[in-house]
Amino acid sequence: MVRAALFQMTTGIDPQANAAAIVDAIEQARAGGAAMLFTPEMSGLLDRKRDRAREAITTETDDIVLAAVREAARREGIWVHIGSLAIAREDGKWANRAFVIDGSGDIRARYDKIHMFDVDLASGESWRESNAYTPGDDVVTVETPLGRLGLAICYDVRFPALFEALGLARCDVIAVPAAFTVPTGQAHWHLMQRARAVEASAYILSAAQVGSHEDGRETYGHSLAVDPWGEVLLDMKGADDGGAAGVAFVDIDHERIAQVRAQLPSLANRRAIAK
Repeated sequence: MVRAALFQMTTGIDPQANAAAIVDAIEQARAGGAAMLFTPEMSGLLDRKRDRAREAITTETDDIVLAAVREAARREGIWVHIGSLAIAREDGKWANRAFVIDGSGDIRARYDKIHMFDVDLASGESWRESNAYTPGDDVVTVETPLGRLGLAICYDVRFPALFEALGLARCDVIAVPAAFTVPTGQAHWHLMQRARAVEASAYILSAAQVGSHEDGRETYGHSLAVDPWGEVLLDMKGADDGGAAGVAFVDIDHERIAQVRAQLPSLANRRAIAK
């Protein structure tokens, strides 16, 4: 068994305050015996007003949240998966980028969100992530204390081909950090996280944003840990039942992964479908 910690956040528009919250969560995770902490999508800044956000979005080298997390990871000797940060690229656009940081504070992996959230919801919410962010192209896995970790971000969960690729890469755990809207979360959050876990025969760890944010949005919460059989092991409270920011723990059992893959070897039984 190896322990993971999930940090459910209500990220605001001040990166300094958000960095302090993550550093505190790192300390809590280490004190609770976790080998690795997971944070949500857009942990460093959540601001739908892009003109204002632009003042706080910097390159990796200058990002104060990334620097603070790397230092805290080194000090505490714990791995951290930053669900994502808004990072300025050299071409002037932004990347929605996840980072895996080891216990020495070194960056072991980066993943740029592949699928952009461009939707018009019946609630009246309209989102155009692609107007500011450039999508990634690469499937990313990395070896961690939890085993092989596959990386995804939020809206990626709706695209099974990515999780098929991560399953075929024999990921033990897949991270799906998120800032889900309340309407889509109520309809699809639990359903899709469980389905992706079953499809990939892997644990799904989904640290989520929750509650009312400074920029006016509301996020669903319900940070989840799902085992390879689709069983929900951890479900933190959400916006619909008074959920708030906090750290929670789950144990990853590698024997459970082997049992599920032996009992239901869907990855081994996969056949290519003719087009």
